Amino acid sequence: MKAFSITLFAAIAFAVCGCNAEDKAKPVNDIKPKDLSKLSKEELAKQLDKEAFNVCIMGGTERPFTNKYWDNHEEGIYVDIISGKPLFASAHKFESGSGWPSFFDPIDKAEIVEHRDTSAGMTRVEVRAKTSNAHLGHLFDDGRDVKTGKVTPTGMRYCINSAALKFIPRSKLKEAGLGEIEAKVFGAGK
Repeated sequence: MKAFSITLFAAIAFAVCGCNAEDKAKPVNDIKPKDLSKLSKEELAKQLDKEAFNVCIMGGTERPFTNKYWDNHEEGIYVDIISGKPLFASAHKFESGSGWPSFFDPIDKAEIVEHRDTSAGMTRVEVRAKTSNAHLGHLFDDGRDVKTGKVTPTGMRYCINSAALKFIPRSKLKEAGLGEIEAKVFGAGK
């Protein structure tokens, strides 16, 4: 039994070490957003994970409080997972209590398209990315930070699916080819 335990422990340790080594070997350019907006629906199905395809292409919604960015507090920007276009910034993110990342303003309003949505038995405003036409989420006029109790600067809440986004940390913006966004969003010299 003792020999089996030692062998099992060694196998687990080897697997863990192997995974960590593999993770560290990922290329640095992985941070640079790719533009997949010209791909067909079939090609996107191969490039995106199942959740991203369901949300962006099929108009689905991911589960609240379990998605990738709902509780992300790191400084940076969120780009369209399909086109790589900058959409939202951590500087505009707030705690809505909804379980999805919420923003009071997009980086570039010209990259956001709004459509009336009467599905799910209610009238809402669907938010899509202009370049990729990806479904991002919905827009509501109830922007209030649950931690502070204050209304957001715009009074709006862009309730966005994490699966439609890729997060680029502020420290990696230049490396990702998005250095000009840092000054625009976070201010010069901050």
